[in-house]
Amino acid sequence: MYLNYEDLLGVKNKVVAITGAASGIGLATANLFGELGASVALLDINEDQGKKVAEEMIIKNINVKFYKCNVTSSEDCRVTAKRIEDDFGKIDVLFNNAGVIRRKTVVDHSEEDWDLVLDVSLKGAFLLSKYIIPIMDKNGGGSIVNTGSGWGLKGGDLAASYCAAKAGVVNLTKAMAIDHGPQNIRVNCICPGDTDTPLLRDEAKQLKHDEDTFLASSAVDRPLNRIGTPLDIGKGVLFLASDLASWVTGTVLTVDGGGLA
Repeated sequence: MYLNYEDLLGVKNKVVAITGAASGIGLATANLFGELGASVALLDINEDQGKKVAEEMIIKNINVKFYKCNVTSSEDCRVTAKRIEDDFGKIDVLFNNAGVIRRKTVVDHSEEDWDLVLDVSLKGAFLLSKYIIPIMDKNGGGSIVNTGSGWGLKGGDLAASYCAAKAGVVNLTKAMAIDHGPQNIRVNCICPGDTDTPLLRDEAKQLKHDEDTFLASSAVDRPLNRIGTPLDIGKGVLFLASDLASWVTGTVLTVDGGGLA
């Protein structure tokens, strides 16, 4: 019998590590978990912005700490995982959210851009999971949520590396769920549709479109007739990481206003 929402969610006093946490979906998710009583480790390569948002969260009485981390670096991920464990004593939830996009065909891609997109989204999820799973295992289990995309489930134009990376994240999630279920570690994937984040606005710039027009056009064919907010996605992450999803692993949750439908 659940007495209140805190018992139902089961995230109070959990330690949540989030990558790409200085803005967008990562930041909204960090605030959501923090306001529900979790301790939050913010990971981002943008040190100035990361420290700034951590200070803002502290004002709201959230137990939070920022860690500068390049998720494409094995050493950065190893050291950061150890620092989080030293600072908080455990890691219960990992949200592998960091990502970048380059709006190009394979012909127009540089090898450097291709590597960057694959490394941040796919290699980054691999590396942090590699070092955090043993920490979760010592504490009896945990939950990992990886950020995929609607374009990890279907193709998209002028986004070859992004589609490849996010499709990899989707199947990596399933493989990890199989491997680490016996350790009581659940692994799921959230696939956002177009969401009003710095990444989406950067897409508009890459394609040389007006930002507001680009965002409006992204909502046209969605049954709910709007693009997503970072909090829309954060709520989905909360569900997958919470006790509400205690028997959910290896699954993909699409949060896109009905776009793929």
